[in-house]
Amino acid sequence: MFLGVDGGGTKTAFCLIDSAGTVRARAVAEGAYYFADNAAGGVEHVAQVLRDGVGAVTEDAGITYADIAYAFLGLPGYGEVPGDVAALDAVPGKVLGHRRYACDNDMICGWAGSLGAVDGINVISGTGSMTYGERHGRGVRTGGWSELFSDEGSAYWIAARALNVFSRMSDGRLPEGPLAEILRRRLGLTTDLEVIDVVLNRWQGHRSEIASLSPLVVEAAGQGDTQAAAVLTEAGRELALLVDSARRRLGFAATEPVPVSYSGGVFGSSAVLDAFTRELHTGTARYELRRPLFEPVVGAAVYAAKLAGTPLDAAALAALRSTSEITPTENHHA
Repeated sequence: MFLGVDGGGTKTAFCLIDSAGTVRARAVAEGAYYFADNAAGGVEHVAQVLRDGVGAVTEDAGITYADIAYAFLGLPGYGEVPGDVAALDAVPGKVLGHRRYACDNDMICGWAGSLGAVDGINVISGTGSMTYGERHGRGVRTGGWSELFSDEGSAYWIAARALNVFSRMSDGRLPEGPLAEILRRRLGLTTDLEVIDVVLNRWQGHRSEIASLSPLVVEAAGQGDTQAAAVLTEAGRELALLVDSARRRLGFAATEPVPVSYSGGVFGSSAVLDAFTRELHTGTARYELRRPLFEPVVGAAVYAAKLAGTPLDAAALAALRSTSEITPTENHHA
């Protein structure tokens, strides 16, 4: 039994698979991003999320924690605060009751799932955004410098720009499009200025609350809002820039084919995915855009088997693939 945990900003997914490539149990718990929305709980919040999720999958599969041969836990924010790494590393041991696990940033889940853990680059765009790629055993991360001044192309980034567009439309600095009324309705505004109270006071600027507005931008673009469409196009371009920087840092030659895949709910928008694809193919670099093989949480479980020294064989991977067909919108993240 191999456990994969994919921690995200808004939810944490758990997946338990066996060596034959059968998914034995799944569960979803709260987000595990611990130093913003969940700052009050800190590392203890992560522990509670793991207790909830691991308890659910083991009960569903009818096994004990001791039956888990190995676990890989991808945690949002892991490694970004060096002083927290030791505490985060210790949490799963307290929950599982053994040391057969490894922790790293949740970006590893997206890469392992989307590309099957082969050399190449995966770009994540969920609540936040970043890329992770490997070449000849060396890994490189680009992006993901926090929502305050980075996370380009993410759901948070899209939503923040949409709120800016809303303010400009309300002022008359931009002609009003469908986005304005969609946001008024979603936020229950009595006046446009009330958006300040909603976002800054009621939501306290929490990234997950703000990010949850991004589907409204897709809705508005679908209704012909040119400003909303422009935000989505720019998001796709920004995500492609992250991939290109990772390619250069990994040392891929311009003529060398680079496998690229993607994960995260933002790619459920065809406007974002189309803009991302166009931007990748405008330069001289050779990118091979691949549809994700597995969602990140399944990738985490596959990676757990690999770390245990008992990687799933071709037959098991094929079996897992046949029962884990995904769409980009199932790739939640970051």
